[in-house]
Amino acid sequence: MKKITAAIFALLLTLGVSAQKFAYVDSQYILDNIPDYKSAQAQLDKFSLQWQKEIQGKFDELDKLYKDFQADAILLTEEMRKKREDEILDKEKTAKELQKQRFGKDGDLFKKRQDLVKPIQDKVYNALKEYATNKNYAVIFDKSSDLTILYANPKYDVSDEILDEMGFKNTSSDDGGSGTNGGSGSGDKK
Repeated sequence: MKKITAAIFALLLTLGVSAQKFAYVDSQYILDNIPDYKSAQAQLDKFSLQWQKEIQGKFDELDKLYKDFQADAILLTEEMRKKREDEILDKEKTAKELQKQRFGKDGDLFKKRQDLVKPIQDKVYNALKEYATNKNYAVIFDKSSDLTILYANPKYDVSDEILDEMGFKNTSSDDGGSGTNGGSGSGDKK
């Protein structure tokens, strides 16, 4: 993503950015001001905590089996020792598989996040796209992403306008947009 952004930025510089309209947003600020996003995050946190407790229970059970095995090891026959070791290894494998199933790359948490958060992110993207098209912006940067913006003039922050386009208002306790523009967010500068 960084390489693509850098390539686009370099291309824009060669085309003469000074003649283009540009702005930036803070997508995290926008999402934080959408009640559905807060609700989705709360649901994800609930699922995550529930699954973490489930996994911790499996590892606690595994730990107890291992400690019991260590205490009994000198009393067990070779065959009984092998059977208990296999049982411990099976429980460990099951616990790790459950952990991967819940929190792995394409695990349950990832899928839940896709179900709950992606539609909201799509709405934000569509509002941004419509705003950029209507206001003739060549580029809108995201201040909260991996793109490093060393300085951003607050007059180019259009985060509040995107929230307005989506029908949401700033619900932050501060009085200043995404924390940088004092709520003005004119963004119509060249």
